[in-house]
Amino acid sequence: MSAEKLILASKSASRRAMLDAAGVEYEAIPADIDERALEDGLTGASPPEIAEALSVAKAAALTRVHPKTLILGSDSLVVVEGKRFDKPTSRENAAEHLRYFSGKTIELHSAAALVRDDVCEWSNADIARLQVRDLSDGFIEHYLEREWPEVGYTVGVFRIEAMGVQLFDAVEGDQFTVLGMPLLPVLGALREHGVLKT
Repeated sequence: MSAEKLILASKSASRRAMLDAAGVEYEAIPADIDERALEDGLTGASPPEIAEALSVAKAAALTRVHPKTLILGSDSLVVVEGKRFDKPTSRENAAEHLRYFSGKTIELHSAAALVRDDVCEWSNADIARLQVRDLSDGFIEHYLEREWPEVGYTVGVFRIEAMGVQLFDAVEGDQFTVLGMPLLPVLGALREHGVLKT
């Protein structure tokens, strides 16, 4: 019996790397949704609720073109002292984010959802807390010289698997959540849905 087909509704290199390393077979097709417009309709929702809603929306966006197919959507968002941060719009904006993060704790919310034919069959959200060390302007400039534009595609302006690890004094939470997807719950759900062997 052949395994259930899976589509990853993402262009995220870190999410693909996680699934690849875990031995998951899938096809990656980025979802095209207006995240900001969707968020505007989620006034009052908590960060994990927003991350889950965006995960579901990304997956659902592909269900019309790929009916009866299981689609995995995932999203991450960053909150620092109650303020939401999106991906930086420019290198200068990235520097502004890093200056704001300096000496504070980043709350990183990562979520994932499995959707088929516009029905969410499973979803999960997790949180990691990353203590940012005091960052000098010199370090921020050096960091962006090395890491831009790659970190421009990330909500926290870092790749933990690269030089971004130098931003932090401590990390509390699951490493996969920090990378952008709660992988262990995802793998459990994929086993339940017949994508992976039990």
